[in-house]
Amino acid sequence: MFYKTKGIVIQRIKYSETSIIVKIYTEIFGLQAYIVKGARSRKSKIKSNAFQNLSLLDLVVSKKEKSKINFLTEVRQAYQFTTIPFDIRKSSVIIFLNEILYKTIREEEPNQNLFDFLFNSIQLLDHQEKDFVNFHLLFLIKLSKHLGFFPHQKLTKQFKYFDLTEGVFVVEIPIHQYYLNTELSLIFNNLLNASYEEIKEIKINKIQRQQLLEKLIDYYKIHIENFKEIKSLAVLQTVLN
Repeated sequence: MFYKTKGIVIQRIKYSETSIIVKIYTEIFGLQAYIVKGARSRKSKIKSNAFQNLSLLDLVVSKKEKSKINFLTEVRQAYQFTTIPFDIRKSSVIIFLNEILYKTIREEEPNQNLFDFLFNSIQLLDHQEKDFVNFHLLFLIKLSKHLGFFPHQKLTKQFKYFDLTEGVFVVEIPIHQYYLNTELSLIFNNLLNASYEEIKEIKINKIQRQQLLEKLIDYYKIHIENFKEIKSLAVLQTVLN
């Protein structure tokens, strides 16, 4: 059976001399792996460069019940990037977000809310002309809602430290190292219900940005099993700073 679906490219690896395997988060099937035969050959109708980090695609795919790897028969851009490939800061953010998604999305079943969030967020990053240096912070916080560990409690004068292990604001500094101090807790709280358009109104300097990002990575490590080191983190911080 063949199906039409939108998809977001998560990974591309070589499969043979001319073919590749791509992992794509699809709208109707969740995370799937596909063989693209001959994608690295000159005569192929589907070229390997169509599968860049977080590319947004319209696909025609095969689907067999007991097969872990299926086939792509048609590919075209569902949305054409206009700024991301030409802006090193945005490209670095995309590489970072791609690695985050590769290490967090594992479900081989549809999740329309998650798919829509990812599809729309990637387009919004491409559209933003300025004030996007904190985009990745808000993305991580919003993504945590779809992954099941978004904080449901807000900061108050009494509850002013965010405990990363419990996912709540607490009265006193925890006895462990996994918490946000009052300065970072306030910024984190301001981001919790912010939109991408409101990000420019939240003042975050480069030191705060770096510290909060490292803490958010810790937050993911605590709440996602086998969440490994993010190799693109150092590059992202260097480029944005």
